[in-house]
Amino acid sequence: MGNTWTVEHLIYSNEIDHNATCRLSNLLSLMQRAADGDVEHLGGTRDQMVAHNMGWMLTTIDLVCERMPRFNEMITIATWNKGTKGPLWLRDFRIFDENHQEIAKACTLWALVNTDKRKVLRPSAYPFEINPYSEDSVGPVPDKMNISDEVDLYNSYTMTVRYSGIDSNGHLNNARYADLCMDALTVEELEKTSIHGFHITYHHEAQMGEVIHILRSDVRDGVIYFRGQSEEGSRYYDACLRMKE
Repeated sequence: MGNTWTVEHLIYSNEIDHNATCRLSNLLSLMQRAADGDVEHLGGTRDQMVAHNMGWMLTTIDLVCERMPRFNEMITIATWNKGTKGPLWLRDFRIFDENHQEIAKACTLWALVNTDKRKVLRPSAYPFEINPYSEDSVGPVPDKMNISDEVDLYNSYTMTVRYSGIDSNGHLNNARYADLCMDALTVEELEKTSIHGFHITYHHEAQMGEVIHILRSDVRDGVIYFRGQSEEGSRYYDACLRMKE
């Protein structure tokens, strides 16, 4: 039998933006925490993973939002492992409000890696039992986010990876990449639009001290494209933000 993992969370004041709605990065953090809880209760605790020189690396997120959670709202996050496709692991999420209405959902892809060699491992290398849940599916396997050459990108700003953004591996935490995208928006864009979806693929980990150049496009049919890259042009991530007025 498969399993789902469900957690509740009250949206606090330090998790909201100027519109009193949950920041995108905080929502992604809550989803990551729910995923951690799911694998840990099956035996794959952080200590156990460290002992096996293993870790999880999130590669792609495709999030769809009816609306973002609001301040002081209790939300429920349900997540489950949906099996594997090649070397990658599929995980879905559904997010509900206090009235049990779905307000967001996501399909994600993860890789199991050897933390010493930074090498992707086959799913068969995972030493703990994970029974896929097949009774629900948010959608198909998400495509990698690749920006078409026809999209014009321009430099928005640069940032240096510092203490405030890193995780236990010394890399920029995956949820913080959403902040990099949101920080590239203008005041007018932030005021007049709400988030309808977010699609991101992580190409390369950003380490402490590295400089990321954040590029963005103009709005095209309610979509803004983003790229984070090094001075030499190697990509850290490609992303798009789907917005509605």
